Amino acid sequence: MKDLRIQEGLYIPADELEITFSRSAGPGGQNVNKVNSKVTLKWFMVDSCVLSPTAIERLRTLAGHRLNLDGSIQVTSQEHRDQPSNLQACTLKLQQLIIQALCPPKPRKKTRPSAGSQRRRLQEKAKRSQTKTERGNKSWD
Repeated sequence: MKDLRIQEGLYIPADELEITFSRSAGPGGQNVNKVNSKVTLKWFMVDSCVLSPTAIERLRTLAGHRLNLDGSIQVTSQEHRDQPSNLQACTLKLQQLIIQALCPPKPRKKTRPSAGSQRRRLQEKAKRSQTKTERGNKSWD
């Protein structure tokens, strides 16, 4: 396999990637039992110097269950019936994950509810409370 292009000027060297093939699960008839069409793509990001430390930290949180204990990211695909399509799907998944990690999240701007919305909320709350108190125990004289 050649180097994996993430975006313009950013490549993952082929020696940092490990590709394995295995049999897919699920329906497919006799072909499933004979052909190794499932693709597992593993990238050892701990040993890599492609991404900045902040991008690696974002990638760790984004990877979730794909992150292994050895610091590698493992992406699998078995949605297609042939190896090349599954390999392309794996590389696309890894590319999207890394591109998402490269974009820093937007900082959250603190907002406050308007005075009118606070007033309406409290009026509705008082009205609801009054309705519930009227349902309470009534003494019949």
